[in-house]
This record gives sequence, C-alpha cells and structure tokens, in this order.
Amino acid sequence: MLTPMEIKELREKTDVELDRLLADLRNKTREFRFRIAAKQLNDVRDVRDAKKTIARILTLKRQRKETAKAG
Repeated sequence: MLTPMEIKELREKTDVELDRLLADLRNKTREFRFRIAAKQLNDVRDVRDAKKTIARILTLKRQRKETAKAG
C-alpha cells in the first residue's frame, strides 16, 4: 500500500530528489491505470495517494520557485 508523503518530509528533500520522486510517482500512476483497466488492482486508494503526493510535490516546487524569484 502506498502512503502519501507528508509535506514536512517533502520539504526536507532537495529539488533533484523531488524531481526523481515526481517521475517515479507519475510512472506508478500510469501503472495503476493499466492495472485498473485489467482489473488487477484491488485497492484504488493507491491511485489517490499517489496523486496527492504528486500535487504536494508540484505545490512545493512552485513555492520554491516563487521564493527564489522574490528573494
């Protein structure tokens, strides 16, 4: 079971680590879609958790970008 990462955990990661994690989660989401179509995925909650973590990563990256522009 995939658990969504908390924003505290994500803030401790570097931009490179976030990019890697984002790519990995997008691949997992793609795999989940295929498994759902083939009726092989029993727990669709994993998809929701992956999407939440992706959204948190993108939000954090956008915040870092805005902070860098302002500072």
